[in-house]
Amino acid sequence: MSDTEVLSLSNTKKKGILRILFSRIVVILLLIALQVSLWISVYGWFRDYLPHFSVFTTLFTFVMFVYLFNAVMDASAKITWLFIMSLAPIPASIFLAYTKSNLGHRLIRKRVDALTQENLHKLPQDETILDRIGADRNGTDDLCRYMAKTGCYPIFGNTEVTYYPLGEEMFQDMLEELTKAEHFIFMEYFIVQEGYMWGRILKILADKAKAGVDVRVMYDGMCEITLLPYNYPKLMEKEGIKCKEFSPLTPFLSTHYNNRDHRKILVIDGKVAFNGGVNLADEYINHVQVYGQWKDTAVRLKGDAAASFTLMFLQMWNIDEKEPEFDRFLNLQDSEKKTEAGIAGAPRAAGYVMPYADSPLDGEKVGESVYIDILYRANDYVHIMTPYLILDGELETALKFAAQRGVDVKLILPGIPDKITAYALAKTHYYELVRAGVQIYEYTPGFVHAKVFVSDDEKAVVGTINLDYRSLYHHFECATFLYKTDCVADIEADYQATLQQCRQVTFETIKKEKIWMKLLGQFMKLLAPMM
Repeated sequence: MSDTEVLSLSNTKKKGILRILFSRIVVILLLIALQVSLWISVYGWFRDYLPHFSVFTTLFTFVMFVYLFNAVMDASAKITWLFIMSLAPIPASIFLAYTKSNLGHRLIRKRVDALTQENLHKLPQDETILDRIGADRNGTDDLCRYMAKTGCYPIFGNTEVTYYPLGEEMFQDMLEELTKAEHFIFMEYFIVQEGYMWGRILKILADKAKAGVDVRVMYDGMCEITLLPYNYPKLMEKEGIKCKEFSPLTPFLSTHYNNRDHRKILVIDGKVAFNGGVNLADEYINHVQVYGQWKDTAVRLKGDAAASFTLMFLQMWNIDEKEPEFDRFLNLQDSEKKTEAGIAGAPRAAGYVMPYADSPLDGEKVGESVYIDILYRANDYVHIMTPYLILDGELETALKFAAQRGVDVKLILPGIPDKITAYALAKTHYYELVRAGVQIYEYTPGFVHAKVFVSDDEKAVVGTINLDYRSLYHHFECATFLYKTDCVADIEADYQATLQQCRQVTFETIKKEKIWMKLLGQFMKLLAPMM
């Protein structure tokens, strides 16, 4: 296919100002302004009753503090809410009640729970695989059993894995695999933006749809206010492509950053799947450079494990479908597997692969649990790449404890930030982590968007899950856990190569950090769970 064969459905370019207007920081500042206005109004209108109002406010604040101390909530989130409550008790209480009620996602929660339960056994676990993993006596089988309880996330053999150290390398193989599609193409991405990357993909999708392939695309509703026109699904349907927005933003019913679909999934015919940090926009493949070199990673799965991403996609796609379809797509892979040459189930690649998802609606912190399990069970090293470092107490403790017991713990973070507030906030963790023996590096050529864990030449995770509150608590996420696959060595080799392009964070560099950056980080830490 020629590089010029791209398709565009709209010339609309959205402005970033809408993202700012919908941000939580703006909401918090508005709450404080509302509280100040309330005090001024009360003083002007009810000057004689001001002492009574002060007593009421004090008692009300005390009651809310008691409520927060007893609420089921992360400790850092409690501290943030206590801070906001102390500044603006009445508006903050209203905002807390609004977010806790989760008006925009009640129906989604019920539907997601129902679909998860209905499909809990769609992909049965091969117990012989668990037995082989259990024989290693390193606890990996325990992690697999935990994952089975939280959803339908079996661990598979028979899966060839290719690791991509850059988005542009993945992109070329993605185009090639798309042209091979015969039955269906499922795409679920946080960001879709018109340009060179999406234009080339879209041209193939439109051609495949015309040839009778079932093509479905889903993107997060945030795209509507920042990147794509509101009628983009209809424009896609004109090309024969089924298209949905996940949770479109609705005034007063959406809380913007809560429960967004941050996943990146491409499944082709149930045989091939792509997963990683790469969204469908030009900066992710360095076609344009906004923050220097964009370092991103992904994996391609060929074989049995691709079925998990088929199921994950269908669970999200069918949230608003009256008659959801699962078996037709899952059984397609089974029926075609029986016709393949050789003995069914014979290993085609070394190691084991476990795709998994993390939902903010089930009360389980699956993504964080996998990361912490790797940190606590590591013997030699844990090497991590992440764009953001906004840690809760449990994850910070796990990082420090691993380093303190002699594990080589390294973190690679961006050298050029995409969000200055998140960058400043990450730096507030540097001193304590370095003091515990964690080695921190910043990628000097640009921005690291990769979400990678690799440990002991045996385990790795590549996916969408950042080390921040949004990914670990608020967003729908997904990732691929790899155990003893050949590409674990490729991931570690890429890590070492990337390390050569980094500057190390030391006590001296921390001391020399700009004062304004330190102050910004300290202020933002008050709001960390809301970022």
